[in-house]
Amino acid sequence: MTNRALTDVEALEALRFDDRGLVPVVAQDARTGEVLMVAWANLDALRRTLASGFMHYWSRSRSSLWKKGESSGNLQAVVSLHADCDGDTVLARVTTDGPACHTGDATCFGELGPEAAVSPDGAGSAAATKASGGSGTTSVLDDLWAVLEERDRERPEGSWTTRLLADENLRLKKLGEETVELVTALVRGDERASEEAADLLYHVLVALKGAGRSWSEVEAELLRRRGS
Repeated sequence: MTNRALTDVEALEALRFDDRGLVPVVAQDARTGEVLMVAWANLDALRRTLASGFMHYWSRSRSSLWKKGESSGNLQAVVSLHADCDGDTVLARVTTDGPACHTGDATCFGELGPEAAVSPDGAGSAAATKASGGSGTTSVLDDLWAVLEERDRERPEGSWTTRLLADENLRLKKLGEETVELVTALVRGDERASEEAADLLYHVLVALKGAGRSWSEVEAELLRRRGS
């Protein structure tokens, strides 16, 4: 397994910053694996992060550096920083002294209960309702596909689905990551395997949507194979 840890300034300078000099940073709780937030950082913010041992980010709205928790006290202590395979995204594994979200929620993604198991931005909530005994005749995946079509039409700001649909590289990268996570969970006999499978199915459907394909085509192919 390739070691992509960012441990010094030289490693930071090798990152692929965008034309604004920024990279997205995914902050993950090192103890639970829960994704806490996504923010932006420039080279200076990452340098300060390494030097201080606490997460620093770049505020696009204020055009300034900020230390997470400096005013709220909800600091994020760095456990490790890692680049992704393309060098254009950073994973920050942290421990935190309080909630990550400015709303007071533990994470910026809110509560991820059973109703959100299929889609990180809630796209699977209607589907999960029907799966748990709600009314309706369509399948869970049909419902999810309908919500993805709505997201594609409306492109709501802040939606993870919107972000995926707008970025082919990110879609395919996440598809690969979710596949590995499911395989790992199955090999380990992890009870979270069903959750990982739901995540993978969601990302498969988003990837199909982004490529201009449809869920009905997949259903038709499955039906054709059943009859062969």
